[in-house]
Parts: sequence; structure tokens; C-alpha cells
Amino acid sequence: MSETDESTSNESPSATDRSAWRTLFRLKPFLAPYRGRVILAGSALLVAAAATLTIPTAFRFLIDRGFSLPDAATGNGIDAGHVNSVFLALFAVALVLAVATAVRYYCVAWLGDRITADLRQAVYSQVLKQDPVFFETLRTGEVQSRLSSDTTLIQSLIGSSISLGLRNSLLFIGALLMMIWSSPQLASIIVGLLVVVVVPILVFGRRVRKLSRDSQDRLADTGALANETLNAMSTVQSYVREDMESGRYRVATNAAFDSAIRRNRNRSYLTALAITLVFGSIVFVLWLGAQAVLEGRMSPGLLTQFMLYAALVAGSTGALAEVLGDVQRAAGATERLLELLDAQPAIVSGTQELAKPANGATGNEGARVEFREVGFSYPSRPDEQALSGLSFSMEPGQTIALVGPSGAGKTTVLQLLLRFYDPQTGSITLDGTPIDDLQLNQLREAIGFVSQDSVVFSEDVATNLRYGKPDATDEEVRQAASDAQALDFIERLPNGFNTYLGEKGVRLSGGQRQRLSIARALLKNPPLLLLDEATSALDAESERKVQMALDRAMSGRTTLVIAHRLATIINADRILVLDEGRVIESGNHQELLAGNGLYARLASMQFNASESLKQTEPTTAQASL
Repeated sequence: MSETDESTSNESPSATDRSAWRTLFRLKPFLAPYRGRVILAGSALLVAAAATLTIPTAFRFLIDRGFSLPDAATGNGIDAGHVNSVFLALFAVALVLAVATAVRYYCVAWLGDRITADLRQAVYSQVLKQDPVFFETLRTGEVQSRLSSDTTLIQSLIGSSISLGLRNSLLFIGALLMMIWSSPQLASIIVGLLVVVVVPILVFGRRVRKLSRDSQDRLADTGALANETLNAMSTVQSYVREDMESGRYRVATNAAFDSAIRRNRNRSYLTALAITLVFGSIVFVLWLGAQAVLEGRMSPGLLTQFMLYAALVAGSTGALAEVLGDVQRAAGATERLLELLDAQPAIVSGTQELAKPANGATGNEGARVEFREVGFSYPSRPDEQALSGLSFSMEPGQTIALVGPSGAGKTTVLQLLLRFYDPQTGSITLDGTPIDDLQLNQLREAIGFVSQDSVVFSEDVATNLRYGKPDATDEEVRQAASDAQALDFIERLPNGFNTYLGEKGVRLSGGQRQRLSIARALLKNPPLLLLDEATSALDAESERKVQMALDRAMSGRTTLVIAHRLATIINADRILVLDEGRVIESGNHQELLAGNGLYARLASMQFNASESLKQTEPTTAQASL
């Protein structure tokens, strides 16, 4: 079962049974800033409905007076002057209807586009605030689907369907009242029949809403699957799994299609049922009216007026049935968006400010960090301890390295420092203040982070570097690139710092992307620097250059380094060896070698392998000759 299936199946009964209108009413705050447009659209709607409702009355006067009263000049049975007056009045009504309809259409279309844009911005902003736990249970493709297809449904509802629904509601009520005024007896029969008709329509409407939610979920699954596959194309193609992925996508799209067909089939049933029952009721009542005309109890003009109002009631009822289907679909989409909008991050910002300025250039000598008996398990693996009673401290300006086997908890330490997660036990302090008491933005502003997977945005080089410091000058950007040994290759690019790098920096090599990531962190110039295998993607020459740059960058700030290549952390002030979430060894390189522990074994394997490689290189070269 997919994440979406689980979220749907676990939905509480109260949420499932919540009316579509109550769900849509939660969009009211997005309408509130545009009350003027709403009032203008509503006024135009009222004018257009009133103009439409005057037309049947005009035809009554045309038939009963214009075609029945004798003309004063000619003496025949048609009053030409009255006929002309009626048609002139009808033309004036048409002009009013045209202007009012145009104003209504423009206003509601504008509201649909504006509110959809605001809703997307609000949901996206809320998603960006979520912590990693949120994305462990909801795929990014699912979020993208909700931001695109679901908001499109809401745009259609606000920009079209609601306006049509209100228009037809006004026509229905107005025409029904005019029918009662024209013939209370016939109108009472229609009202009684309509009450019977509404019940099955509401029952079908609830089913359509549930199917609409399911259809949107299936559509989101296809988007999530495509996003996941397209982001791993090199793996897919290297394993020759194109046909398999195409098959998976075909299954997902067919599931979405089947769900949409079920939804559309029920919407068709709903529309057909509504039109059949309503028109059947009206036809029966009109037959009764025709009998009244034949018996002389009703004039032809009055029956014509009643028929036109009945036609308006029938037409508006059919339109309302279609709008109800749109409302049910949009309500399902709104529920999915509100789930994102209501999501609250588990990581809550503290209120305290940092005691020291978060900029090493202003005299800050780095930050002091302390872990005290920290215990942590990932939410997705609560029974497995990632860290267990971890304790260590980092003095300002120190460089501390973390080494150990995979799964020892090294990356977890960095994630806790950045407050991507909070530990279940123990505490972490920055300059003596628990980090969960600090304002979250200030905490992260004080940290420079270079991950193992270098991230490059689909922008130009300068914009990518300024991600670390948006207000950096051109000279600062250039200096950071130089410090990260990236200036040479940047200047060789077609447009230098203005070169567009493509999606995920596809135009750069892995080592070049990593050097840009390092330059971005250097430009930020924080008191605490976290390096997660920062040189892992570099060749030997680039690694040497970047290591020199990093050595300079580490000066004057506290640095925590994760390294698998032990040669890169030989000069660290202290090396912590982690295993199963605990510090099992601590000391500098020489002390740990002398200790004959895990670090010594790892160093022996790496350095011996390196020496063996150097010795075989000449032999290999001679053999190739």
C-alpha cells in the first residue's frame, strides 16, 4: 500500500464525513483580501440574474397584450406599438445582461487565478518549513501533484464553477418564486416533486466526492512515480530497466484512469438522474397547465411565462448538478491541500538569540559545541538506536573529525546539530545554550554545511554561490570561489559567473559541483562548519587544492568533519571514532595509531592500500608500454 493509500484509509470518520461546503469554506481566508472583487462579482451576478428573470414576464405581456389587444390605429388584433416596446425592452435587458455577465466573468476568473496562486504559495511555504520526518512519509512527487493538479481543480471551481453555481442558484430561486406568483397551485406541485428529487441527488453527490478524492490520489501516485524515476535515470538506464519502469508507470496510469472512469461514471449518473427527475416533474406540471388553458382557467401568456420560468428552474437544476460534481471534486482536492497547509513541523523554534554574532569575520573565534549523553532513534526506526549516550565537546576554533564504519552515527550527529531532528534523550548546546532554546533560523545561520551530495540549483554560478549569502558582493563571490579552488573552471565556462548550470548542475562534473558547494559555505562565513565527506567527489589534485582551501577556511571557526579518507583528517585537533552510536576512541592521529584500536585498523587498511597502489603504478605503466 502506498503512502497515499495509508493516509486515505486512516482518515478519521469525522474528516471523511465532513461536508464538501464546510471543507471549501476553509478557503475563505484566501478570499478575504479581495472583498472588493467579490462584491463586484456578486453585484454583477445579481444584475445578470435579475435581467434573465425579467425575460419570461416580457413574453407574457407580449402574448397577452401585444397579440391580444386591438391596435388603436388599424383596429386589428395586434398592438404593433406594444410589440415594438416589448422588443426594445428586451434588447435593453440583453445589453444589461451582456455587461453584467462580462464583469462577472472577468472578476471570478481573476479571483480564481489569484487565489490559486496564493494557495500554492501558502502550501509551498508551509511544506518548506517541514522537517525530514514529514518527507519520510510523503513523497515529493505527491507534494508536486497537490500543488499542480489539485490547485487547478480549485482554480476551476473558484474561477468558473462557483460563479455558475451561484448564478443558477439565483435563477432557480427567482424562477421558482415567479412560478409561485404566476400559479401557486402548479408551483406547489413542482416544489413537492423537487423535494423528492433532491434526496437521491445528495446521496450520489457524497459518493462522487469520495471517488474524486480517490482519483486525485491515484493521479498523485503517477506523478510521484515519474518524479522518482526521472531523478534516477542514470541508474535506470545502467541497469537496463526502462521497460520495467515503463510498465510500473503504465500500471499507475491505468489505476488513475480506472479511478477517473468510476468518478466520471458516477458524475454522469448524477447528472442524468437530476435532469430526468427534474424535467419529468416539470413536464408533468406543464401538462396540467395546458389543461388549465384549455379550460379557460389560465391565459396563454401566463402559461408561457410559467413554462419559461419552469425551463429556467429545470436548466438551473441540471447546471447545479454538474456544479455539485465540480464542488465534490474540488472538495477532495482541497482536503489534500489542507493536509499540507495544516501540517506542523515537529521541530519547533526556540526563542533565545545567539549570544555571539554569527559571522567569523567580525571577531568570532568559532563556536563551542557540547553533546551530553545524547540518545536518538530515527522516527521511521524507533527500535534502532542511531546514537546512544553520545558525549563530546568542541572548543572554539577546534577541528574535530568523526570516523567509523557506515551506520555508526556520524551523519546523525550533523543532522542533530542542524536540528533536522531532536534527540530523545540528552542535550546539545551551542556556546552554552541548548540548541532547542535558540531561534531556529539563527542556529542554522551560524552553521555552514557541505554535504556529501553536492546540491546545485538550475541557476547561474553566481546565484548558486549567493545561496550562502544573498547580499554578497561580486568580489566576495569571486573570493569564495577562489578559496574553494573553483575560480579557474568557472572562468573557463562560456559566460563565467553568469553561466546557467542546468538542472542539478548537469553541465558540471561531480568535483566541480562539490567545489561550488564548498564555495557557497565559505561565502556564508559561519562560526561552525560541518563537512560531510566534502572532498569525496574530487580527484587527487582537486582534493589537494580544496583541502588547502578548507584548512584556511577552518581557521578561526569550529569545524566538524566526517571523513572516510583518513588522509584528509590527519591534522585534525581531535578524532572521534564512532561505532554503534558511541565514541569508542578519541585522540589525535598519532595517539589513535598508537592505540591499536579500530582507527588503527582502518588507517592500516587505507594507507597500506595506498602504498600498494603507488608501487603497482610503474609496473602497470611499463606493462602498458
